[in-house]
Amino acid sequence: MAWGQMAAKRKRGALAAGKAKRARRAPSAGKAAPEGGPRERSIPPQENNGIPPQEYSIPPPVSQGKWKNKERVLIFSSRGINFRTRHLMQDLRTLMPHSKADTKMDRKDQLFVINEVCEMKNCNKCIFFEAKKKQDLYMWLSNTPHGPSAKFLVQNVHTLAELKMTGNCLRGSRPLLSFDPIFDREPHYALLKELFIQIFGTPQYHPKSQPFVDHVFTFTITDERIWFRNYQIIEEDASLVEIGPRFVLNLIKIFRGSFGGPTLYENPHYQSPNMHRRLIRLSVAAKFREKQQVKEVQKIKKKGTKVLVEEDPTEVVFETPAEEKPVEIQLVKPESKPIVKDKKKLRKIQRKKQKKLFRTEGSA
Repeated sequence: MAWGQMAAKRKRGALAAGKAKRARRAPSAGKAAPEGGPRERSIPPQENNGIPPQEYSIPPPVSQGKWKNKERVLIFSSRGINFRTRHLMQDLRTLMPHSKADTKMDRKDQLFVINEVCEMKNCNKCIFFEAKKKQDLYMWLSNTPHGPSAKFLVQNVHTLAELKMTGNCLRGSRPLLSFDPIFDREPHYALLKELFIQIFGTPQYHPKSQPFVDHVFTFTITDERIWFRNYQIIEEDASLVEIGPRFVLNLIKIFRGSFGGPTLYENPHYQSPNMHRRLIRLSVAAKFREKQQVKEVQKIKKKGTKVLVEEDPTEVVFETPAEEKPVEIQLVKPESKPIVKDKKKLRKIQRKKQKKLFRTEGSA
């Protein structure tokens, strides 16, 4: 009888545990979890045989909100870029958590192919670096696939590793975008401002972003160019410390389509790098020609200054003629002087000669 009672108790305990597990797995039908908040699951007391209910909560995500702005930026380049451009491209990818990367594009391919690449990568914005002659760097900012797009000449590039600034920011944090007041005065700058906002602004509640704002991107217009800087915002006194990278964008054209189409704006102050280098060569050549002309003028002046002056009869008044010395012709070969390095030996030789002379004179 004792063994039968123990087996019955075990069966009852197994049934109660099975009911409790089912109650834990099934969510309560009466309470709906709030959207974006923690979900709570409770066990009704009638199903758990009088056991008090237990609550289980799931921790909320990092960003409590819905990711609505699905902006994705494709950042890649053409073949032939140098190391500085490659580092700049990598810095932009680290600063923009909503960016994607792709392999380098062939130079022979047309730029319209980039729209298909963006479609395959599920991106609606693009930053494309185009290298020419291994020394000129161009940047395309485009809203794919319908446009508009803008082409810039990139100058004065300084990367994060090159600058070694003291500023720092959290990886994946959302930046503030600061624009020069000139962006609101002229229409082509207003179009570029909207393009910069959509490309460089990190969408709110992006999965790879952090819910912090600790740095600012500044776009300043000076000397008909757009200067890009990245600063850290210090919490204590809200001062700015530069992080990097930094570069200057010289606007060339704004197109209606993506990577082409009708021209909406053309910069009249733009000067191509080829023309700039040609002007430098011409200025150097002009300086060289000027130096040559100066040398020729100096030679002509030197030749022209030589004027023949007639002889003055009074020049010879104070000249005294020198006494003419008789010319002596030596018929006997002079005796060779012995080369003696030691002075004592030389004196001995001189004494011997003197003795010989005295002897000859005495005998005579």
